[in-house]
Amino acid sequence: MTLRTLSISGLSTLNLHSLNNEGGEGNHIQTRMVDVVDKEGNLHPVNAVSGDMFKHIFAEHFQAIAKEEGLTLCAGCQTLNANRLNADKAFEDAIKGKGNSEILDLLPQSCALDDVAGILITQGSRALGRKSVVEFSWVPGVPEKVKTGSYFHVKYDPQGRGKTDADDGSNKGQAIFHRPASSGQYAVVAHVEAHRIGLNDITREYVISEQERQKRLNAVLRALTLTFLHPSGAMRNTQSPHLTDFQGVITTSSHSVPAPTVSALNEHFIEQVEKISAAMAKMSGQSIGVETFDSLATFAEKMSEITL
Repeated sequence: MTLRTLSISGLSTLNLHSLNNEGGEGNHIQTRMVDVVDKEGNLHPVNAVSGDMFKHIFAEHFQAIAKEEGLTLCAGCQTLNANRLNADKAFEDAIKGKGNSEILDLLPQSCALDDVAGILITQGSRALGRKSVVEFSWVPGVPEKVKTGSYFHVKYDPQGRGKTDADDGSNKGQAIFHRPASSGQYAVVAHVEAHRIGLNDITREYVISEQERQKRLNAVLRALTLTFLHPSGAMRNTQSPHLTDFQGVITTSSHSVPAPTVSALNEHFIEQVEKISAAMAKMSGQSIGVETFDSLATFAEKMSEITL
């Protein structure tokens, strides 16, 4: 495995989506908002999708690929149980009486998804963490280039027109509600520590074969590509996002210098990444791969061409 780290800095254009909401107030669904700071130091409230949402998207894609490719999955991850390896009775029995180092030997051997996505082992009153190999930033809208609207909806009841909800609270009447839809350009940053796949973080030794590590890395890159080509989230049944554009830069490193990133909140982020990569290569004497993309199709093509 020659790839050590990989990073993606991108600007994604999403229209009429509702991928992440905070909850409801009355009959209004509230979308998630965050504050970002521009280069002059001014605060801007913008719509955003949490990094947790994109991590969930990645995990679902990875699990499907892992099953397809015959990668090892624990009992919890086989069914996308939120407790994952902590819901695996065989793993619970296997770690009884073992120390942290021994448990971190067993973890990558027991589940590919928990190996790459990270987990907190809580079985046996423990709190042993496995840091994720894949990292996602928040995905905030670019100030002045994102907007959220609230739209009127009604649950149509042909026999109860003009009536409100039933008095028994069963919500069987003609309910009126408002839900959001957001459109704009969103800044995306993702980072992959490929060298940590199958690694025991305490002993710093690999506990799975090189062939298995390569298969897991291939699955990571496929799942990461699908994460940006097919994002899932809230209200996709009627508000599946119009993903119209994706532009940015992919960086790769096969040595100790991490593949650099710059957020697309900086309008010159591609140029900045290129210059940082050149400077780091000059300092270390080792090259950093830089591939730009200007569309969804080019992004998919560049990801497929990465030399592993």
